[in-house]
Amino acid sequence: MNHLRTPQSRRSWIANGMSSLAGIAFADLLSRDRVDAASDRRAQRLHHPPRAKRVIQLFMAGAASHVDTFDYKPLLNKQNGKPWDPGEQVELFQSTPGACMASPWQFKPYGESGKMLSDIVAPLGDVVDKIAFIHNVVAKTGVHSQATLLQTTGFQLPGFPSAGSWISYGLGSENENLPAFVVLPDHRGLASNGAKNWANAFLSAEHQGTVIRPGNETPIRDLFAPASDFITTENEVAGLETLRKLNQGYAEQRADDDRLAARVRSYELAAAMQISATDALDISSEPQYIRDLYGLATEGSRIDDSVINTRAETEFFGRKCLVARRLLERGVRFVQVWSGNDNGHPRRNWDSHENVQRDHEPLARGMATGAAALIKDLQQRGMLEDTIILWTTEFGRMPCSQGSKGRDHNPFVFTNWLCGGGIQGGSYGPSDEWGYKPQSSTNRTEVYDIYATILHQLGIDHTRLAVRNNGIDRRLTDVHGHVLTKILAS
Repeated sequence: MNHLRTPQSRRSWIANGMSSLAGIAFADLLSRDRVDAASDRRAQRLHHPPRAKRVIQLFMAGAASHVDTFDYKPLLNKQNGKPWDPGEQVELFQSTPGACMASPWQFKPYGESGKMLSDIVAPLGDVVDKIAFIHNVVAKTGVHSQATLLQTTGFQLPGFPSAGSWISYGLGSENENLPAFVVLPDHRGLASNGAKNWANAFLSAEHQGTVIRPGNETPIRDLFAPASDFITTENEVAGLETLRKLNQGYAEQRADDDRLAARVRSYELAAAMQISATDALDISSEPQYIRDLYGLATEGSRIDDSVINTRAETEFFGRKCLVARRLLERGVRFVQVWSGNDNGHPRRNWDSHENVQRDHEPLARGMATGAAALIKDLQQRGMLEDTIILWTTEFGRMPCSQGSKGRDHNPFVFTNWLCGGGIQGGSYGPSDEWGYKPQSSTNRTEVYDIYATILHQLGIDHTRLAVRNNGIDRRLTDVHGHVLTKILAS
């Protein structure tokens, strides 16, 4: 039985990582030859010279409104309160179309490009010329669970590897003491689908996302043995040695079964993380100007998250962005950062059916502060040129009102943006005058195109990164996808 440990301070948690358990961290549970050979094969899968080597995915769970953030539609101001008529019958997820609804926030031009941004994402104005906004992204469904899976795995149904898992599989890890794929969930809980959003599915277990919760008393669960009078360093080492012998015997009899090697590697990695992860998560060494850049509170101060408020959201999202940078510095390939959860009411996500202003105001300001800081920080460290940042959500929200203050789901068009890793700034693929659908029915972007482009920048041909499963060659991009050459820097 896994008993709960007494809550620890950050310093004591780090101290434990440097304790005698460090000796256990590097115990050989099984010969690494087969695992190392697999890593070498992955490192040789590049199909052309890469422009990037790592990715951060910022995911806004619940469906962020494009027309209230990045996709300026002056017609909504002009027609505010009037009947909305897009020229066709509209079937919505949860309501019937209300009146045309202007954004509660003002839009202003930023950067040399004059890109129009809403007040709630104004912090991104400082870096807006580095961002490629793609305004004609479409989803296949307006159902949260299916649409979220589509954006995280390329498929609407469970059972397929996450993008982070594919990139871990394709590129391998740059640090044997940290996982290639790390997930930083919303501190209040998981988004729709939970762990399915970072599952390895039919890829080996080492490619699943490792969940870390920055700011928690125990950021990584089950990393240390539970406090107990029956567990000592000596008997824990003895137990591991027994496991090593059992595993070695099993492996010798079943040379074709790589599941055990993957599982053992995951335990070895957990042991190694007792030291490496504590260092990556310890932001106390960051100078004050970096902490200020990310909008972090003074060390030791309390943040009230009983309600959504801007200060709390800035602290929570900014901390995750800073930890993401520290993980990338140490060789992690893919970091997935979440904003919003799926715990119902009171609302703690972007699903603004009742009141878009109440929900989006703190979430967007907190996100924009953290994302802008991340871009600036990566650039000053020389890391932006080979790091891709992907901002996404499961779908957008309608230009008409739901009730008097909310917006319903809009799977017909929404916005993604990318930055860094050989991506050039600008606005691409416009939506129509309402922000209801793509401006052109023949010019639309799907998640497959986004991932084809990211893989291309990582040096991988998306049509060749495939694994045969149940008689089918499966890909992150399924049977679709085109590289978005217009957003690539020359």
